[in-house]
Amino acid sequence: MSASPEVLVATPSAPDHADAQVGGWRIIAAKEFADHLNSVRFLLLTLGLGLAAVGAVYATAGGIRDVAPAASGSPALFLKLFTVGSGNLPPLVDFVAFLGPLLGIAFGFDAINNERTERTLPRLLSQPIWRDDVINGKFAGALATIALILAAITAIVAGIGIVQLGVVPGPEDLLRLLVWYAIAVVYIGFWLALATLCSVLLRRAATSALAAMSVWLVAALFATLLAGVVADAVTPMPADATFDQQLANATLRLDLGRLSPGTIFAESTQAILDPSVRTTGVVVSTQVDRAVPTVLSFDQSLLVVWPQVVALVALTTLCFALAYMAFMRQEVRA
Repeated sequence: MSASPEVLVATPSAPDHADAQVGGWRIIAAKEFADHLNSVRFLLLTLGLGLAAVGAVYATAGGIRDVAPAASGSPALFLKLFTVGSGNLPPLVDFVAFLGPLLGIAFGFDAINNERTERTLPRLLSQPIWRDDVINGKFAGALATIALILAAITAIVAGIGIVQLGVVPGPEDLLRLLVWYAIAVVYIGFWLALATLCSVLLRRAATSALAAMSVWLVAALFATLLAGVVADAVTPMPADATFDQQLANATLRLDLGRLSPGTIFAESTQAILDPSVRTTGVVVSTQVDRAVPTVLSFDQSLLVVWPQVVALVALTTLCFALAYMAFMRQEVRA
């Protein structure tokens, strides 16, 4: 009796884990980006910031249009749309400096703890992706959404300014505006990283949102006040203070204020969008008297603002690194 032929059953092989993990963060980032675009918070934040920006540029353009014929030869006239405010509204850059952190906090405060609350994090990590792809993808997707919102608002403001003023921006104006846009994305990215850190450390989304907003309010409203108090305590200024004492106090006050991301962003904005700004440090009267009135080229303004850009990138990287390490050390239970 002949033996029955051997039957070979093809079983599905497990997916190549190494191949599946390549670009895993891109998949999560694309999913997060699509979810944010379809969310109500995206619509509300875009409308709120967009209305504030359009109102500011309309009020500013009216005043600039009145003096545009006489100032047609002045440098960076187009960029004044972003840096000059009206009597009732601050300039657009101030709106971005104050309201921009809300974008980062809104898109990052529930990045991780929402997955824990809905008990979807163990299921997500059971997929053939690296664990760090989760936090990397969520941060990248939220940052791409923020970049899209800021780009749309900047383009709308620029378009309104061209129609209202009749002034077409030159190549250097576009370069300055593009660099400012990149700096603004990094600045808002810091608050996104901070909100992500709070989302990793705190279990409830409401608690992480309150923690991130508390840091924002302290940095936005009390950073200058606290810097002045500490500077007056370390380098006191009596009634008959000498020039050296006044200079030391002003320098320390400025250095302490630069611990706030808002101050760093304001200095970056001032230097990159206004060619007449030649320094962001303390300027004494003798330096002003001896200075030759001129404007800086784009590369020179970039050199002035370079330390602030490096500081913003470092703060954002540090904050996200803390969130990354905290997430990688946490235990995930089904």
